[in-house]
Amino acid sequence: MQLPKNDYLIAPDPSAPRLTRAVVGTDHTGAPVDVSVVEERPLTIYLNRQEIVTAMTIGDHPKYLALGFLRNQGMLSDEADITGVDYDEELEVVVVRTASETTYEEKLQKKTRTSGCAVGTVFGDMMEGLDQVTLPASELRTSWLYALAQRINTTPSLYLEAGAIHGTVLCQRDRPLVYMEDVGRHNAVDKIAGWMLSEGVSGGDKMLYTTGRLTSEMVIKAALMGIPVLASRSGFTAWGVEIARQVGMTCIGRMRGKRFVCLSGEERLVRDIDPDSVPEEAKKSRRKAAE
Repeated sequence: MQLPKNDYLIAPDPSAPRLTRAVVGTDHTGAPVDVSVVEERPLTIYLNRQEIVTAMTIGDHPKYLALGFLRNQGMLSDEADITGVDYDEELEVVVVRTASETTYEEKLQKKTRTSGCAVGTVFGDMMEGLDQVTLPASELRTSWLYALAQRINTTPSLYLEAGAIHGTVLCQRDRPLVYMEDVGRHNAVDKIAGWMLSEGVSGGDKMLYTTGRLTSEMVIKAALMGIPVLASRSGFTAWGVEIARQVGMTCIGRMRGKRFVCLSGEERLVRDIDPDSVPEEAKKSRRKAAE
C-alpha cells in the first residue's frame, strides 16, 4: 500500500466518547474537580470456535487488536488465510476466522504471564520463533529521532487528555504513520501488528516508538513483526536488552529532548545532527501540548 507523506494514517481520537469518562473528585485543597479518566473494558478474542484470551483494553480498533495479538502469539502467520474478522460491540467479542486449522491448542498449553501493564500474555514458544528472525541492516538517522519525538509528543492523544495510558507509533524514517494507544503497551503494539497484517505492510524499513518500558515482551513483539528499531521515552530491562542484542535490533531508550541512550544496534545510528542544536524538552511538555 502507498504510505502517507505527511499525516498519520491512524491517529488517536481523544474526543471519542467511549474512550474516557468524566469523574468528579476533590483536589488537594478539598475543592471539587472534574477529571477525565480512561475507560477500561474487556475484549474476548476467539480464533474460529476457540476462546483464546480476554484482554483489558480501551475498546478502540478491536479487530486490529485481535489480529495483532494472534499474529504476535504465533497463532496466525502473515500468509494465513483469514476468511473473516467479526466484532460484536454489545458482547465485546472479536472472532477471527481462518480457512485452515490452527495450532491454538498447543499454544494455550504454553501460556505464561509477563510484566506488561494490564497483565500482558505471551506464549512459551515465542522465544523459539526468534531463531528464525533476521532483521535488516537498516539506517537510523538521529535527525529522524528528534523530529519524530517532537511530532509525536505534541500530537493530540488520550495521554494528553487523561493520562494513565501507553502509546506506540509505527514510523518510517522521520514520519509517524500509525499511532495506537491502550492501557497496556502490549495492546498498543498488537493493534499496530494487526493493522500491518491487514494492510500487508512490512516492518523492515520501520521503527516502533513507544512511551512504555523496553521489556523482553516489547522486543520480542517488534522482532517478530520484522521491525529493526525500537525507541522509547522510558527505560530498559536487562532481558529486553539481551534479546535485542541477540536478534540484532537497535534499542534506544530514555529519549528526552536531545538526550537518548542506545544499548543495542549502535551500528545503525547515523549522527547527522548536532545535539546542541536540538532544544531541551520542557518539563511535562506533553501535558502542556494539550493546553
